[in-house]
Amino acid sequence: MAGQFDLTGRVALVTGGSRGLGQYFSRALARAGADVAITSRTLEALEQTRKEIEAIGRTALPCVLDTRKIETIQPMVDQVLHRFGRIDILVNNAGCNIRKPAVDMTPEDWDIVVETILRGAFFVSTAVARSAMIAQKWGRIVNIGSGTSLFGMPGISPYCAARGGMTQMTKALAAEWAPLGITVNVLAPGWFKTPQTAILYEDPEWVTNVVAKVPAGRTGLPNDMDGAVVFLGSDAAAYVTGQLLFVDGG
Repeated sequence: MAGQFDLTGRVALVTGGSRGLGQYFSRALARAGADVAITSRTLEALEQTRKEIEAIGRTALPCVLDTRKIETIQPMVDQVLHRFGRIDILVNNAGCNIRKPAVDMTPEDWDIVVETILRGAFFVSTAVARSAMIAQKWGRIVNIGSGTSLFGMPGISPYCAARGGMTQMTKALAAEWAPLGITVNVLAPGWFKTPQTAILYEDPEWVTNVVAKVPAGRTGLPNDMDGAVVFLGSDAAAYVTGQLLFVDGG
């Protein structure tokens, strides 16, 4: 059974790999044996993640990608294939958020969030499937969600729309690509302190209220995501597709 979780010889691609959850996912996949391509809008932002992957003993390939700019996707995929010859695991982690009352959201606000998260994940997935996974007849796509993949929250309407849309998109791609050996799932973290959520953690009352709602009695720690992302990227999850998996302490 342990061998089913071994990612030795696999190549993973993690979008938004420069910080926060992207760093966690990249380290976890590298520890499981995968070489990891990581993306961000600048190569400089990826330097720390690259060092961490290489310190584990795996190969890291930093690549430039802006998920809002469709024209940057295929060149990035081609770069990964040129270096490694395959892409086995895709983690669609790139995201952003804008916090405003719904009545104050502008069309630009909406586009920034929804295009970065939802449209970007779709077109990265289709590029990777078309260029690598379909021919390999093997692939694991892990779309990163959140509590808002299922529940609504005030003040972040575009984000909720994007994460909810990610769930339905995942189900559609899972159904379409299952006969091709490609699984597609959503991994939804609970509350983790990242650069995107750090401002919330500055409010002790907010932290107290959040922790009171978590049966585990705490918010997430970096390594809490490791097992789930490795599982969904491995042979052990061959018969798991179209699913929404929460890692949120209950």
